[in-house]
Amino acid sequence: MRRIAVPVAVLAACLLALMAPASGPLAVPLPLAGTAPSAAPLSSSSTLRTETTTTASAPPSGSSLPQAKPAPESPVATPAAPAARNEASTASPQDVATSPANPSTAVGPGDRTSPQAVDGPPPVPTIPPASGPDPLPGGSADAPPPVAAPIPKKNSPAAVPMVSAQALVNDDNSAQVLAVFNAINSYRTSLGLNPVKYNPTVASLSQDWSNNIASRQVIEHRSNFWTDPRALNPNNGAGEVIAVRWDRNAAQLVEWWKSSPAHDALLRDPRFNVIGVGITFTDGNWLTTPTSYTMWGVVNLFGYTTLPAGTVNSPGAGTAMPQPPAPSVCDPIAKHQPPTLDLSAAAIRSTGDLVAVDPSGVLKDYPALGNGTFGPARTVGSGFSGSKEVMTTDWDRDGVIDVLVQMLDGRLVIYPGVASGGFKAPVLLGSSGWQAVTMTVGTWCGNNRLPQILATDSSGALYLYRNLGLTALLGRTQIGSGVSAVRLSMVDYDADGFQDLLAVEANGDLRLYRGSGLTTPKSEARLVVGTGWTDYSGLRSLRGVTGLNSTGVAGLLGNGTVEYWDLTGGRLTTPGTPVTGLGGLKLAQ
Repeated sequence: MRRIAVPVAVLAACLLALMAPASGPLAVPLPLAGTAPSAAPLSSSSTLRTETTTTASAPPSGSSLPQAKPAPESPVATPAAPAARNEASTASPQDVATSPANPSTAVGPGDRTSPQAVDGPPPVPTIPPASGPDPLPGGSADAPPPVAAPIPKKNSPAAVPMVSAQALVNDDNSAQVLAVFNAINSYRTSLGLNPVKYNPTVASLSQDWSNNIASRQVIEHRSNFWTDPRALNPNNGAGEVIAVRWDRNAAQLVEWWKSSPAHDALLRDPRFNVIGVGITFTDGNWLTTPTSYTMWGVVNLFGYTTLPAGTVNSPGAGTAMPQPPAPSVCDPIAKHQPPTLDLSAAAIRSTGDLVAVDPSGVLKDYPALGNGTFGPARTVGSGFSGSKEVMTTDWDRDGVIDVLVQMLDGRLVIYPGVASGGFKAPVLLGSSGWQAVTMTVGTWCGNNRLPQILATDSSGALYLYRNLGLTALLGRTQIGSGVSAVRLSMVDYDADGFQDLLAVEANGDLRLYRGSGLTTPKSEARLVVGTGWTDYSGLRSLRGVTGLNSTGVAGLLGNGTVEYWDLTGGRLTTPGTPVTGLGGLKLAQ
């Protein structure tokens, strides 16, 4: 059957409404020391099938874990026995150390290359500003994505070469935020324009993205930033400017934006009346870390007919500060700042690699070459027979890609990758019941850099499993229901910066559940964005296949051909066939 992307005119949709979480015992799999669901699940529609809940029988005992090769390090992996489901447990987070920043001389951003000072730092990569559509669509925060004809790809981000591990520096940035705000208003006042106001919720959007790009060392805009709930539904224009510097002189960020005609046009746009400012510090300096910039800045500018609640005259103004959000299963166990490592010797070298397991349990890696093609297979492990699904992810967020295995006997096992090659000793994340679910792994939660697991059981309930690092999973939260799927994949389908869930249904329909970076999917109609997808025996989301930060989905056909669907434009287009000859292999997620 031919897989197609469904145009708007023939979309099938079902509504998944929010409801109270279910009570009672959890269905399989049984997490170790599990807890009852707490987040609001989504109710099912009659269009989505549900099945009777089943209980899995106990897995066979005495089975051995597959052994990956080589294993240069072997930490103790202690399989924990099932415990009471309502038992409170405490994880042991592993923090990433930070160090103080080392300010240096500045170079400026803009949409042209900045001049280099004599005996000073090198010029930095630059990126044009970003603007929302004019006019902005109404109700943009919950609008479903377009899925019709292809659109041109977004501007490619400015690439930053690979460097050693870096960490963000959590110094107080309030002085820099105020300096940027005052400099923008001083400039606007000099032009006879009204000053802009400040909104802490909008600022949280700016700060989050500043931290995001600084930790990844990639200068790029957040796609469709004006649709983020923290943008508070602007209706009179939207803009974003980004800059990096070698020092902490934040007012000079504004001077450089003024020197660039494209950025300057946003600063002086009379429609904008509210901004948010995000400033991030790193431990970089141009002498010792020539591609890790000392300060990153993001400003979001929005226009509103009616000022949103919480808007103040300046940063820190007013007596009522915004309350922190209630604790959530999405909250990270620690502030992990992902390092950037040289993975040239690692078993799996990039998130764009194709990974597969042959019938004898040999793990093979097909390296992505960055131009839409893949290199020849490399054998990177063995002993993976007996797996239901194999997934790749940086589970412990140490910068090296790991292998997560869903075993047919019900166990869930992680093999931590090693930068110099091979894997560490396996760690048991779950002891039983995992063979009965359909699952995927990815960064579903926008505020948590540790990957999480989404899984559905036979009743169609959708669960989120919190990542506690290299230790057993302790609980799950039901975040939806009525999700009938034979295969799941997590990918940023609509290019808005948040992971979405693609569910392959038994009839071959590919249904989209859009994420918003929060615990539950967006409450909206669930679009069918493809048909005929049961032809694939495996489905894998990939990043970096056709270029820096490109996204897409690969599917393995029964004849051994891999089809790749590019999603960089925010929708499915026409698949390519970059790899053949994988007949009999199981494609890793």
